[in-house]
Amino acid sequence: QVQLVESGGGLVQAGGSLRLSCAASGSISSINGMGWFRQAPGNQRELVAYISSGGSTQYADFVKGRFTISLDNAKNTVFLQMSSLQPEDTAVYICNLIGLRFRYWGQGTQVTVSS
Repeated sequence: QVQLVESGGGLVQAGGSLRLSCAASGSISSINGMGWFRQAPGNQRELVAYISSGGSTQYADFVKGRFTISLDNAKNTVFLQMSSLQPEDTAVYICNLIGLRFRYWGQGTQVTVSS
């Protein structure tokens, strides 16, 4: 019905940047918003950033000032521009879509930041 496909993950040195993308496809008439979660080994899944279809944003404290979320409403694609990456940012980053009735999740993309 609805699929979320993430891309842009990889390995980067501390201080570097990555840009994650998540494209939604399927039977989507409207969305409330899209966001990014992350989960590192041994840690709980945590919210990284969220953006509503109207453009309002929410960020976790640990990424404020470093990450920027944006949304292309026409393409149902969310982006996460990550700068000043640190080893503590290493995790699987998972895309989330809030639809009219349901929440959808992507498969996740690995981000690894080396010292």
